[in-house]
Amino acid sequence: MDDVGRLESYYFHQHDFETRAGLREWFSWEVPQQFNIAEYVCDRWADENKNKVALYVKQEDGKQTAHTYKQLRYHANRFANYLADRGIGAGDRIAINGTQRVESLVAHLAAFKLRAVSVPLTVLLGTNGLRYRLTDCEATAFVVDEQAVDTLRSIRGEIDLLELVVTTDDFDRDDEVAFWEAIDGHSPEFSTPQTDAEETAFIMYTSGTTGQPKGVVHAHQNLLGQLPQFLTLQRHDTSDDQVARTVSEWSWIMSLPGMILPALFYGMSVVAYPSRGFEPEREFELAEQFGVTHLNLPPTAVRMMRQVDRPKQRFDLSSLQSLSTGGESADQGIIDWTTDVFENAAFIEGYGTTETGGLVCDDPAMDFGHRTGYFGVPSVGHEIAVLDPETREPIDKPGEIGELAVQYGHNPLLFREYLGKPERTRKTINDGWLLSDDLVSADEDGYLKFHARHDDLIISSGYRIAPIEIEEELLSHEAVKNAGVIGVPDETRGETPKAFVELSEGYDPSDERKEKLQTHVKDGLASYEYPREIEFVEELPQTTTGKIRRQSLRKREGVIDE
Repeated sequence: MDDVGRLESYYFHQHDFETRAGLREWFSWEVPQQFNIAEYVCDRWADENKNKVALYVKQEDGKQTAHTYKQLRYHANRFANYLADRGIGAGDRIAINGTQRVESLVAHLAAFKLRAVSVPLTVLLGTNGLRYRLTDCEATAFVVDEQAVDTLRSIRGEIDLLELVVTTDDFDRDDEVAFWEAIDGHSPEFSTPQTDAEETAFIMYTSGTTGQPKGVVHAHQNLLGQLPQFLTLQRHDTSDDQVARTVSEWSWIMSLPGMILPALFYGMSVVAYPSRGFEPEREFELAEQFGVTHLNLPPTAVRMMRQVDRPKQRFDLSSLQSLSTGGESADQGIIDWTTDVFENAAFIEGYGTTETGGLVCDDPAMDFGHRTGYFGVPSVGHEIAVLDPETREPIDKPGEIGELAVQYGHNPLLFREYLGKPERTRKTINDGWLLSDDLVSADEDGYLKFHARHDDLIISSGYRIAPIEIEEELLSHEAVKNAGVIGVPDETRGETPKAFVELSEGYDPSDERKEKLQTHVKDGLASYEYPREIEFVEELPQTTTGKIRRQSLRKREGVIDE
């Protein structure tokens, strides 16, 4: 399209920078006044290369389809016209389930084209969680997947503003409409209106670890802020053969805005697999079949893939150039396995939050490879500091723990506000900084290490204990499949760590097993850090991205109210 420029800043990988410092000095945010996500991730490629595949979809039954950028635009325009005919337009909120389907992606594109607001929602929400989000964001339409439709139907009468329900396939009932039936007969011509770069594009909800989940408002320009980290995860390669894959639902900030949309911005192909659960062996099959070059998944998923028998002998995995992970720190076992099985791939760890998006990661292309226990260095364009939690002054001393903060200013990546929560917004965006609530430290080279969330920190006899460090130590024991740690009340110490442990196959729970695990932590960490209580469980509560839901464990223990 004539009005869509190249935006040279986001092609820094095509310039010859000898050092990362030189790149950082050269780079500046390039944000046009008018910027619509749909134009940059779909329409311009539909015009330039009509046969370029944007999305491969592999179904659980083995069927597969390929969708070009031209086809995406064709469907998105028709859906935008359908929604417009139903009275939905600029500013209206359209909830969209995060299933990896072409219908979901098209729905987001149509929302952007209408200058409406997309609201990605996981299919795993229960009635209370779904009711709250649909009501809070004042959704007028919902593109719902079959996995979530029964939950929606049970509460639909309570959602006053919800006028339209579109099902992603033919499981609609009389007061709903199936996606392909909805767009049938509607024009594929649609002129995207002028869109201010700071206009709201989507609202993503936090996991609700403290109180009700917050609606995090992001503008169209957020996509531009995601690009530096994405390029780094790609090892600075956006050539025509690049194929991206993320295993997470497209309802997570590091999935849709952080992976899918940036890949489409650069004209890449994306692989989708709309399954009802993670299938570790399938990921090897997909990597081989589609020539996946970048695979993104949480450490929990990597651990599950490690259980697959002889993947190097059974699959051609030579296409993979990078495997990225985040959400929790990866242990050395994960790193060693990844670099052994995917021989051409760099292991890259990254960091981001719902409020910030992709902010920090390893950068092997610029000689900033992975360091065990650290989640990388600030991505280009982001000014980050470790602040003293009391004085709010930057900490310069390596290894000293403080709160991770990013300079707000004109950074397009960062969220605009919490929906309907101005006081909470002012608390988070404070004195020119966006405060993360994450406690970190930095080493002498600027690599950042996660220690704890403010709310997760356990204070026992005056010692500050990060649950993640105990969890990682437990996971280094062969008997432990997964672990979650919280603080529980103690009359003498104030709090003590309690561990919930899933045992590996072949290991039985016993008092002797508890003692061995406690000794293992004492030997690896410090005597005051070992979990004085250990409870063996069949399964730990997790988020859709594989992180332990410590909030659920606290509720279970009665540490906090329901």
